Amino acid sequence: MKKRFYFILFFPLVFWAQQDEVVQDSTMIEYMIIDGDSIPREAIDLQEVMILHKLKFSSKEDRRTYLILRRKTKKVYPYAKLAAERLESLTERLESLENKRQKRRYSRKIQKYIEGEFSDELKKLTKTEGQILIKLVHRQTGETTFDLVKNLRNGWRAFWFNNTAKLFNIDLKREYDPENVKEDYLIEDILQRNFQNGSLKRQKSVIDYDFYALTNKWINKK
Repeated sequence: MKKRFYFILFFPLVFWAQQDEVVQDSTMIEYMIIDGDSIPREAIDLQEVMILHKLKFSSKEDRRTYLILRRKTKKVYPYAKLAAERLESLTERLESLENKRQKRRYSRKIQKYIEGEFSDELKKLTKTEGQILIKLVHRQTGETTFDLVKNLRNGWRAFWFNNTAKLFNIDLKREYDPENVKEDYLIEDILQRNFQNGSLKRQKSVIDYDFYALTNKWINKK
């Protein structure tokens, strides 16, 4: 709900000594107070809205593939978003610590916490959901899951995780590449649509790309 009220600002008009009347000019400025905000505003800040193309499918199979990808992407995106938030907190905390011992202890503590937080849920993911998650972790952090594990533990553990994941057709070194991989572009399209309708909470991608240029490449050009 917006409450409106007005301030009348008076500005005396310059006049000469011989004039009998003093003419005053007035300017009316409209202010608004938005619910939950105590500061009067002259305008409302609007969020940027992305104009998305209308979905069209060349076949029922393409439509079915997109809908399956949408369901899986919506399921795993919150995990990638949470991983990015945890990584940011970890980085900020490590920068505040003075010696390597404190940093190692804190890293181990956070790693165990992350593993405990994610492990039960991640075990429920399918192979394709796991691979989408790997891509989205790269989108949100700018680092592959392999490098994240390597930095938090050591190279051997990252190698072991990667080779174990390969048994399930999941590559921890996989990057998010919507410019060259159409499935990644479709994932981006799904994210943007769900950011706009409020189904997913937006978190800016660390990976730089032009969504409209990607749409022109994958959709508009025949």
